[in-house]
Amino acid sequence: MVAEANYGGRVTDPNDRTCISIVLEDFYSPSMLKDKHKLVESGKYIVPTEGDLTSYQDYIRDEMPLNDLTEIFGLHDNAEITSAINLTNEMMETALSLQGTESSGGGGEGGLSMDDIIQNSATDILTRMPKAYDMEAAAKKHPIKYEDSMNTVLQQELMRYNRLIDVIRISLVNVGKAINGEVPLSVELE
Repeated sequence: MVAEANYGGRVTDPNDRTCISIVLEDFYSPSMLKDKHKLVESGKYIVPTEGDLTSYQDYIRDEMPLNDLTEIFGLHDNAEITSAINLTNEMMETALSLQGTESSGGGGEGGLSMDDIIQNSATDILTRMPKAYDMEAAAKKHPIKYEDSMNTVLQQELMRYNRLIDVIRISLVNVGKAINGEVPLSVELE
């Protein structure tokens, strides 16, 4: 049954249904009921023994790795190293691209200071920000019905998107205020 259902609906493609069913055979099988069934070779991920809610919560908090190991995704340990290197390289490239260039004139005569560059970027992004979605109009156009679960998902995603737009807009305004010394530059804002 789980292979037939998916977030917000059901799986309709026969090939997708077959693929999901085969993958789930590893996780939904009689061997899972054995005591401490290993989900991966290392034994870091096991099916906990039967118990009450507190025992499951304790197992998740105390026994499961804090950070997901690559083997749970079927990957070699080197995949984590490669991922960390790629993430570091991307962060450094982003940091260097934001650094900007200083003119040899020392900020005068056409050269912009770093504060001016940031202020201009924030203002430019603010002018291009989309308006928040009209939730009432969306609710009228796509009413929540038992037969159409996607409308529920749509409304939830629109609320999240509107919150994100608000956070971005407030942050951009506060960046300009921080540059002008009107508000303190918080860690989140920086």
